[in-house]
Amino acid sequence: MEYKEAAEPVEMGSEETAPKKPRKRFFDAKSIAYFGILTALEIVLLLWGSAVPVGAGGASLNFSLVPIVLGAILMGPVAGALLGLISGIAIFIMVILGAQGPVFSYLFAAQPVMIALICLVKTTAAGLVSGILYRLVAKKNQKAAVFAAAVAAPIINTGLFVLGMLCISGAVEASAAEFGFAQTSAISVILLVFVTYNFFIEFAINLVLAPALCTVIRVVEKRFAKRKGKA
Repeated sequence: MEYKEAAEPVEMGSEETAPKKPRKRFFDAKSIAYFGILTALEIVLLLWGSAVPVGAGGASLNFSLVPIVLGAILMGPVAGALLGLISGIAIFIMVILGAQGPVFSYLFAAQPVMIALICLVKTTAAGLVSGILYRLVAKKNQKAAVFAAAVAAPIINTGLFVLGMLCISGAVEASAAEFGFAQTSAISVILLVFVTYNFFIEFAINLVLAPALCTVIRVVEKRFAKRKGKA
C-alpha cells in the first residue's frame, strides 16, 4: 500500500504565497507632473480670462475649468477638487485686489465670509463632481464619461455661484442701487448682470476643449508607452 506525502504547509511570507498587488499611490511621478502643468495652466487661463469682462457687472470668464476637468479625468476626483480649490483661492485673491471689478469689491466689503466661501466652494465642487461623474460613467462608456465631466463642471460652478449670491441677496440688491443697474431684484441682477453669457461661453469651451485635450493626452501617452516598450 502506497502512502502519499502530506503537503507541507506554506509559511506566511514565503516565496510560494501569492504576491500582493502594490497599492497605487495617490501622486506618482506622472501625476505630479500633470498636476504641476495643470496648476500653471489654470493660473494662466484665470489671468487671461479676467481680462475679458462679460456683462455690465464686470464679471469675467473662468477658463480654468478646462484644466480642472482634465485633472479630474486623468487623476481622479481628489485631484480635480484640489485643482478647483487652487482656482478658487486665486479668484478670491483677485477679488480682494479688485481685479474682478468694482461690483465684486463692493460685495466683498459687505459680505467677506460669503464671498470667500463662494469663490472656494464652487470650483472645488466642480472638480470633485466632475471626477466622480467620470468614474461612474467610464464603467460603461469612456467617451461619454469625458463629455459628462466636461458638462458637469460649468453647471456646478455656475449653479453654486447663483446659490451663493442668493444667500446674500440683500448685498446684491444694494450693489444694483450703488452702481445704477437697470435690474433691481437680486435674481435678475445675478442672472442678467453677473452670469449673463458667462455660463454659455464656459459651457461651450469645456464641451469642446476638455474632451479634445484629453484625447490628445491619451494618444501621446499610448505612443510614449509603445516607444518605452520597444526600448
